[in-house]
Amino acid sequence: MRPRQVALHAALTLGGLAMLFPFAWMLLTSFKGVRQMLNNPLDWLPDPWRWQNYPDALAAMPFGTAYWNSLYIAAVTVALTLLTSAMAAYAFARIRFRGSEVLFVVFLATQMVPAQVTIVPLYLMLAEFGWIDSHLSLIVPAVANPFAVFLLRQFIRAVPVELEEAARMDGAGRWRCFWNIVLPNIRPGLGALGIIAFLTSWNSFFFPLIFLNSPELATVPLLLSQFSGERTAVDYGLILAGSAIAVVPTLIAFLIGQRRIINSMAASGLGGR
Repeated sequence: MRPRQVALHAALTLGGLAMLFPFAWMLLTSFKGVRQMLNNPLDWLPDPWRWQNYPDALAAMPFGTAYWNSLYIAAVTVALTLLTSAMAAYAFARIRFRGSEVLFVVFLATQMVPAQVTIVPLYLMLAEFGWIDSHLSLIVPAVANPFAVFLLRQFIRAVPVELEEAARMDGAGRWRCFWNIVLPNIRPGLGALGIIAFLTSWNSFFFPLIFLNSPELATVPLLLSQFSGERTAVDYGLILAGSAIAVVPTLIAFLIGQRRIINSMAASGLGGR
């Protein structure tokens, strides 16, 4: 191995360890008591290991309801995002009309607008629909995802047009070509997008904080913020135990789909045919 490659691998290893450090610290601290957390110098390993933090965290707040809310919202958001984004991406990739490229650029440019800028008009719009303090206020806005359309458009443009032309000669319509030819050929992109959409929905805090008021509708990130704010003497062991419980689904999703995510990010930058 060349010295340049050794240096590159060493730098990547150090960067990976630096990114892993906060997670490892959270996990170890979740087994500590309050007194040990305040020790100076800091104790890295729990002594003793306080396993009771996890049952206490589960008992302190309705984690079961929040878990169900987050899973339900994420599942519906992923399903609708995959369907609508694939349809929009197919239209942008295959259906040519005057101004289609300009329309796509304008649509993609909305990705650069921060959510904080549009939160007031979005709130007023959802209030008119009667969706405030409803899970619809989290699901419907998340479905309009310019990044998802861009990602799938790149995958669709990599599918040979000749496959659809041959299907049309056999009598297949536009919808049949999309459903039976295009979708099976972009399954890696759909899988990666599904994981990204799930992680985004599960970790969302800003929109639930603005749109949800009822405790029984709270998601996991929102529940954790309430958990840390309602206690007069903050027990960081319980908070970090709750955070460790909350991160389990995202960790599983990332471990399952990390290769697909990396491959899809590379593919999204490829030029079209």
